[in-house]
Amino acid sequence: MITARSNNQLKTVAKLMKKRSEREEAGLFVCEGRKMFFEILTQAPDLLVKAYWAQSALAALPSGERAKASGCPFEEVADDVFDSVAQTVTPQGVLALVKMCKKTPGQLAEQGKPLLLLETLQDPGNLGTILRTAEAAGIGGVILSSDSVDAYSPKVVRATMGAIFRVPFAYAESFPDTLGMLKERGYTLYAAHLNGSVPYDEPDYAGPVGILIGNEGNGLSDEATALSDRRVRIPMEGSAESLNAAVAAAILMYEVKRKR
Repeated sequence: MITARSNNQLKTVAKLMKKRSEREEAGLFVCEGRKMFFEILTQAPDLLVKAYWAQSALAALPSGERAKASGCPFEEVADDVFDSVAQTVTPQGVLALVKMCKKTPGQLAEQGKPLLLLETLQDPGNLGTILRTAEAAGIGGVILSSDSVDAYSPKVVRATMGAIFRVPFAYAESFPDTLGMLKERGYTLYAAHLNGSVPYDEPDYAGPVGILIGNEGNGLSDEATALSDRRVRIPMEGSAESLNAAVAAAILMYEVKRKR
């Protein structure tokens, strides 16, 4: 039983939850919550390093779930100490230490499935929603520019509702070079753009396709837009200038699914 807030293991967990640099250096991230914990056991048990259970949460588990939880390394933590580390307003009783499963853009392109390409996406909630929607829409993977939000941050992980273990994603060291690589491999790139030349539901989205979504405030860069094969627009009425990035991504991903 861990009873001290100064415990070195918990200090490490706290650092991993707060800093991207710590996660990158360790190759580890933290998942919070009972649902996510059992999702890992089901989807990616080899990635689970260790769990930290609040004393009351562990005691409240049904016998079957407790047996499963006891099958991996874990530490029991006094409730008040656990609450001091957890990031959610209402702590969910378990923190899991998980290995990162890193992919490269080239690996995602090999399968030839539709890809979502995100440039300078900044909002954790948007990325979490996008990964969750990508799974539902059957997207083959997500490629992010290196300056996008960290997919392994606690807010993103929570928002994915487990999709982070099922949707492959990769960070592009050079986003323009990655777009060029995809074009060389036969991908047709469609850029969601306010000045799109055609409505989003006009293309047939046949063959390997990539959908480009830009930054929440500024959209796609001129360089990324120039590398796209077609600009598509989502019609809007009223005074709205643009849609939320996750909403725009969802509309386009489902249009790709519908056409295919």
